[in-house]
Amino acid sequence: MAAHASWKGFLKLSLVSVPVKAYTATATGSDITLHQLHAKTHARIQYKKFAPEVGEVSGDQIVKGYEYAKGQYVIVDEEELDKLRTESDKSVRIDGFIKTEQLSSIYLGGRTYYLTPDGPVGQKPYSLLLKRMQANGVAAIAEVVISQKEQVVLLRPLDGVLAMTVLIRKDEVKPASAFKDEITESESSEAEVSLADTLIQASILKDFDYGRYKDLYKDKLTKLIQMKIEGQEVIQVHDPEEPKIINLMEALKRSVAEAQSAGGPTDGAEKSKAKAGLQQAPSAKPARTAAAKKKKVG
Repeated sequence: MAAHASWKGFLKLSLVSVPVKAYTATATGSDITLHQLHAKTHARIQYKKFAPEVGEVSGDQIVKGYEYAKGQYVIVDEEELDKLRTESDKSVRIDGFIKTEQLSSIYLGGRTYYLTPDGPVGQKPYSLLLKRMQANGVAAIAEVVISQKEQVVLLRPLDGVLAMTVLIRKDEVKPASAFKDEITESESSEAEVSLADTLIQASILKDFDYGRYKDLYKDKLTKLIQMKIEGQEVIQVHDPEEPKIINLMEALKRSVAEAQSAGGPTDGAEKSKAKAGLQQAPSAKPARTAAAKKKKVG
């Protein structure tokens, strides 16, 4: 099934205009949803729109307003909002180019989209821009309206396509300096420094594979749900208790010894197997399945 474009418009650089489509880079719908139910009847909990002194209201009775004083609102209708939009709202307007190291990664907190040419006419200018950005080692700062909100975005080449990441605005990020007063400067001995360096070097991930980090909670929740559907008893497998180490030197020495004896850092996939999980109780008698229970009730 072909991916559905979430946005269409133009990528603009000065007088150059390239028709493009945007696809969300992250998968959606993969999370497990637990619904709220009534404890006895298991009926789904519903949320209805309600106004005091009126009761339940339908969509055609609802307007939008801004509270400018306590209990005082100015109403803004959809037609007025439409007048605020212009043709430029459907374009990614490149302001200029930067080296990626000029922008702190802390601002890369929004959703990422893949931009592709929209139709044959956009292929050549898109390809030219992509290749020249790669050759010059630059990314682009641009502005675009997404979901009726003007966003600042970073455009950068990524695996042969242009990736567009929504940036967090500078005034929305707390400066790290605001928290420095919570850190007390302390001196470390030469032995502590040496052990810390040794530990870091022994823990270097030589063949880093980000894909090995799995959502263990999701896996365990899936297993729990399946076990409950099958009517199995669930028991908890606990993590082994961590040794209590108070002395920094002792902790560093043990950590270095553990890392070196393992030949490097523990692989994420292997380490995850040691995490707490769910198992079927070995002595548990098979319970009636959900299907069997349903059949009996019916």
